[in-house]
Amino acid sequence: MNRREFVAGSLALSVGAKAGRARAQSGLTKIIFPFAAGGSGDMLCRQLAQYLPASLDRNFIVENRTGGDGLIGIRSVKSAPPDGATALVTTGPTMYLLPMVENEPSYDSAKDFVPVSQLARFEFVVVASPSIGVTDFKQLVDWVKANPSKASYGVPSSGTIPHFTGWQLEKTLGLSMTRVPYRGSAPIITDLVAGHLPFAVTTLADTITQHRAGGIRILAVSGPTRSQFLPDVPNLKEAGVDLVADGWYGMWLPAGSSPDFARKLGAAAATVLAKPDVKEKLNVVTLIPVGSTPEDLTKALAADTAFWKPIVKATGYKITN
Repeated sequence: MNRREFVAGSLALSVGAKAGRARAQSGLTKIIFPFAAGGSGDMLCRQLAQYLPASLDRNFIVENRTGGDGLIGIRSVKSAPPDGATALVTTGPTMYLLPMVENEPSYDSAKDFVPVSQLARFEFVVVASPSIGVTDFKQLVDWVKANPSKASYGVPSSGTIPHFTGWQLEKTLGLSMTRVPYRGSAPIITDLVAGHLPFAVTTLADTITQHRAGGIRILAVSGPTRSQFLPDVPNLKEAGVDLVADGWYGMWLPAGSSPDFARKLGAAAATVLAKPDVKEKLNVVTLIPVGSTPEDLTKALAADTAFWKPIVKATGYKITN
């Protein structure tokens, strides 16, 4: 190959690469959601995919890449090209808790991803089976003290906010209880209704329907204030436990992605989440739309990391990779 051919070939490769990046930046973004379809987080993703194209010169699709309690999807976005073609929507807890409980962390949330926006908040609850006859949180505490051999509580998975909230409740109240990890909230609700499980710590979204129907009773919510969806139910602080366990969804891009694109994407997401019809749909599944700047998302992640790190460390809980 002579010099002229070499230069021409190099220019062609450079132009091709730039064209590829341009197509990625203005074509299609795949939103990776690392959990199954059908839940509140999946609905959030699909609302974004539906309305984001109106603000950005690109289309969006949702891909449910499940497995490993969120690890499979998160790892796939970490290794994706930083060209705007791949975004991650997941819960804040998966981003800060999973690296804490892995023996060898798969990712560093602050270094391996570019923040986009905090999208929506959700709440956890302490919920009881009617079979134990309690109507408020104080009565539950009294029941646990009187029935230590029966004091088992369900959580939708180990290494999650419900897991560590339950542990913190034990320490704060000076109680001894047995944690029972389930595969999701659905079997927890079934066992609560049937009286096979005394109580549980899980999400408001998964319990509110049965609570309203009388099949189970929500005794306390985990947020900093009472829930807008259950204003008659106290939060944990009102119930005498100085603990706030808030959940939320956020959006990230792979490390190396354009900060300008991240900011535009975050602003577009905030616009979508402010739409009245989107708010209404998300409220139905007990999500509270937020929409924030990348800086706000970074602060939220750092604050929760600092809060939960000593609690997780104190439990000694670890998972194998």
